[in-house]
Amino acid sequence: MVNAWPPPPPDELTGKIIGAAIEVHRHLGPGLLETAYERCLAYELRSLGLHVDEQLLLPLVYKDLTVETAYRIDLLVENQVLVELKVVEQLTGVHEAQILTYLKLADRKIGLLINFNMKILKHGIRRYVR
Repeated sequence: MVNAWPPPPPDELTGKIIGAAIEVHRHLGPGLLETAYERCLAYELRSLGLHVDEQLLLPLVYKDLTVETAYRIDLLVENQVLVELKVVEQLTGVHEAQILTYLKLADRKIGLLINFNMKILKHGIRRYVR
């Protein structure tokens, strides 16, 4: 499918990402590895015509030192929305700090933190705006 241009506005884009995540969760349920959800979510998003980068390297710059492989973004959708996936008992402050740090380092404004280890996925989705 051809990517739509221009990309959807951020609210519409996050809605599509959440809808795709719910579709993946509906088919797979909780309990799988994070990588399985990541690949399936990327597949769903691409089927909607969205551009998705997976496991995007995010360098860390400290003074005059650049650590090229310091972090990896799970998904970056349409070069706008950073998506961090988890499969944990519950999301914690550490997960929130992680996505906020990634947003800052990647110079992005909007992020979604999605925990697939939930009986009802909507209880495991958090949206962040920097």
